[in-house]
Formats: sequence, structure tokens, C-alpha cells
Amino acid sequence: MAEKKESVLEGFKAFLMRGNVIDLAVAVVIGAAFTNIVNSVVKGVINPLVGAFGTKDLESYQSCLKGPCQIDEAGNVVSGIPIMWGTVLSAVLSFLITAAVVYFLMVLPMAKVLAKRAAQEKRKESVEEVIEVSELEVLKEIRDHLVGQRGPGSDKGAHSTS
Repeated sequence: MAEKKESVLEGFKAFLMRGNVIDLAVAVVIGAAFTNIVNSVVKGVINPLVGAFGTKDLESYQSCLKGPCQIDEAGNVVSGIPIMWGTVLSAVLSFLITAAVVYFLMVLPMAKVLAKRAAQEKRKESVEEVIEVSELEVLKEIRDHLVGQRGPGSDKGAHSTS
């Protein structure tokens, strides 16, 4: 039983030490911090701008589903059933801003870098292929030249593959 626990712990340690797990952990932490920044921008800049053009802050917009809706200063519902569509719209804006920043600042540049690498690899492969073909042609020419030097009657061991 001790051997099994030891091997499980060793496997877990190996899993944690793989680069992918550490990279993923870093990405999650950075993503959480970035989400906080975007949420702050939406709540601190966009919501007040909507409020400046509208009648109130974006998150304050709501519709009442049943009865007169009353909400106290703490944001708790006192009576009625409010639908807080302003809060949903604020969350959608946060998501769209986050998605746009991630796409334009991370995904798109990475795709361009990967495409350049793939093109370079393809060029290298085509150059290697041309070199291989030219080496083969040179070897065939050498063979033909050697066969020609031996003369027409001395090609007992020569085999033609062309």
C-alpha cells in the first residue's frame, strides 16, 4: 500500500512539474487580474457614460415584472420582482471588451507568428528537398561519367537505374 501511495504522489508531482500545468496556472492568474481591470473600466467609465447620456447608471436600469418594484439603498429588493437588464448589459459589455482585447492583442498576433513560423518551415523543407534532388542528379552524372570512362565493353558490374 505504501508503494502505491508513493507512486501516486510521484505521479502527482510529475503532473505538477510539467510545463503545461504551470503555464495554465499563470494564464488563469493573469486572466483573473485582467478581468478585474476590464470590470473596473466598465463600472468606472462605461456605466457612468451611459448614465450621462441616459437618466441613471447602466446597472440601475431595470424593469418591474410584478407589482411596484422597490429597492432599498443597499440594493435589496423590498417589493415586486425586478428584472435587472442593466446589470446583464453591463456584464455583456465586460465580456465583449475582454474578448476583443484577448483576440486583438493575444490571439491575432500569435496566429501571425505561427503562420510565419509555418511558412519558414515550409521554405526550409523545400530547400532541403531541392538539395536532395540536386545531390541525386550529381550522383547520377558521376555514375554515368564513370560508366562512360570504362568504355562500352566493361559495363559488367554496372546497373542502369535511370
